[in-house]
Parts: sequence; structure tokens; C-alpha cells
Amino acid sequence: MMSGEGEAQNANEENFRSVLAGIQQRIANACTLSGRSESDVKLIAVSKTVNATQVRIAINSGVKIFGENRVQEAETKMLELSDVGEKVEWHLIGKLQSNKVRKAITLFDAVQSLDSEELALRLDRIANETGKRLPVLIEVNLGEEASKAGANKAQVFSLIEKVAQLESLELKGLMTVPPFLDDPEDVRPFFRELRNLRDEALRLGLADKNFVDLSMGMSHDFEVAIEEGATFVRIGTALFGARN
Repeated sequence: MMSGEGEAQNANEENFRSVLAGIQQRIANACTLSGRSESDVKLIAVSKTVNATQVRIAINSGVKIFGENRVQEAETKMLELSDVGEKVEWHLIGKLQSNKVRKAITLFDAVQSLDSEELALRLDRIANETGKRLPVLIEVNLGEEASKAGANKAQVFSLIEKVAQLESLELKGLMTVPPFLDDPEDVRPFFRELRNLRDEALRLGLADKNFVDLSMGMSHDFEVAIEEGATFVRIGTALFGARN
């Protein structure tokens, strides 16, 4: 690497670490405000469309979990980063097509976008064939937006109960992508509703004690999500900049 390239790389890493530290401080502040432990909230760096070089910088800076939307893009990136070993986890957070299930089970440490009984059964069958117990979250479309994936609220309790009974899936909680609203306070009711769904499912005995995770909150509203109980926040733009 030429000296100019090395200086640019160092500058990129230094800038990323500064941005990451700022986000981590905001997470810590939101936890303090809501009386929660900072260790209760995990940062998922949403790396869709982010190249492997930038992801490597993030890994070197201490990021442990990455969220990808597309199986094929993730596979290409993981191959380029194969030397990182078990330093990081990869979570699928985008819509999973049935013909990509086998590949997804091979690549990902968790699937956060389970949204139907049909997909659950396919994941369970193939995970069983490969000898893997796959952590999953059920995605709920709380805004009932036609453009977004996710089980609707009327289906969610039935789906929780069915997924919880599948041998090769480990049901960890719920995920949502609420409507984008300029004021994060306007998104708060959606985060609160997801928490209430989890709590009610536990009260009804539909899932076991491992059903605790709430994956909610993104770059512009993650602090409100933390206040409402998020255990995963999915942050892309605030970490890596605006997508093309």
C-alpha cells in the first residue's frame, strides 16, 4: 500500500471510530435515561450496500454484529471477510425468499425477518437437515404498510406459538420496521406496541423465557426505541453515511 493510500485508510478508520463512539455514547445516555443497563442493548451495524473494506474498518473498530438485507450480497461480502472468523455475527434483517433459505441458514447466525408459518417450517426443516439450531425473530408489520414485510398483528400470537414449538428454531423475540416519521416521538407508540406484544405473549405462555429480544429503532429514532425496551438497535446511515 502506498503512503497516501495508507494515510487515507488511517483517516477513514479514525473517522469511523469517532462516529461509532458518538453512537455508543448516545446508546449509553438513552439507557441511563430509561434506567437500563448499557449491556442490555446490542448495536447491529446495518451494512447493506457497504463494501467489505468499510465493514472491515467497522470490525477493527469493535463492531460485533452486522445486519444484511440480501443473501447474495452478504455472501460476497462474507467471502471477502472470511479471515475474521468468529469475531462477528451476521444477522439477516431483510425479506427472506424461500429459494434462499438453505443459503441463509449456512451464512447467517440469526434471521430477524421471519414473517410467516410457511417460512418458519422451511427454515426449521432445512436447519434440521444441516444440524443447526437457528435463532430467529418474528418480524411484525405494525404500521400495516403494504410496502413492508412482516406478520400482521392479527397473526402474530398464532405465529409465535407455532414457531416456539419448532425443534430447530430458537425463537428469541420480535422485530419491526415502523413507519418513517420525522419526529421520533411519533414512532414511540409502535415501539411500545411491540414491547406489549412480547410481554403479552410471555404472559400467555406462548413462548419460553428466551423470548425477550426486541429489534427496533434505526438511525433517527433508536434512542426512543431504547427507552421503550429495544435490545437490538439497527443503525446504518448514522454509522456509514447515506446510501446511494
